[in-house]
Amino acid sequence: MDVIRRYHAIVAGQLDAALTGQAEAMDRAAGWLAEALAGGRWLFAAGTGHSHLLALELFYRAGGLVRAVPLLDEDLMLHRSASKSSGFERETGRAAGLLSRYGVARGDVLVVISNSGRNAVPVEWAMHGRERGARVIGLTSMAHARAHPSRHASGLRLFEVADVVLDNGGVEGDAAVEVAPGLMMGATSTAVGAAMLQGLVAEAAARAVRKGWEPEVYRSSNGGGEAQNARYLAEHAGRLPHL
Repeated sequence: MDVIRRYHAIVAGQLDAALTGQAEAMDRAAGWLAEALAGGRWLFAAGTGHSHLLALELFYRAGGLVRAVPLLDEDLMLHRSASKSSGFERETGRAAGLLSRYGVARGDVLVVISNSGRNAVPVEWAMHGRERGARVIGLTSMAHARAHPSRHASGLRLFEVADVVLDNGGVEGDAAVEVAPGLMMGATSTAVGAAMLQGLVAEAAARAVRKGWEPEVYRSSNGGGEAQNARYLAEHAGRLPHL
């Protein structure tokens, strides 16, 4: 059980560091999202590879925002071809069309998730999101991002183009636990990133309620929430992809 304990300790340490070291950035991001919710706007989230799991983390789940929308491009996910997705995420020109297809606009909040922050697609999501008037939150590993140059023609990385940056505190390469000499395992970016985003959304919702927002939050369909969720689906199915 030694490796399990060490892994858990690392994740707990990164979460504690996020709460303290990222407090100012989290506060700013929560304020933006609260403002967006109170104004009837949307939370969009996008990531490539395993980072798209964090976009899905916010979508259509008990206790989750109805107005949380994942930006999904199957070429950038893993189920078609994991190896090809690594090439696609480096291609210039993919991001703008996806933002347009989902209708990202002024007043919305766009969370771009990329552990390395160096590939073209997440960099361009942030760039074009800002051009469209959305406030862009970048969730990345600063240790990893600073260790490698950008793959985008601009030479910029996600943390250099987002409006506010949330550092997940992960190590370069993400694998955090040595299980044998020189053999590292145990990625932390998903566990820590999910906790950061869930906390951010809950904080923003609490602030939006104080601004007079009427909450739109899913309840468990396995715990009596079917009727309430059905109302949300009827209202938003035409606007929200994937419902």
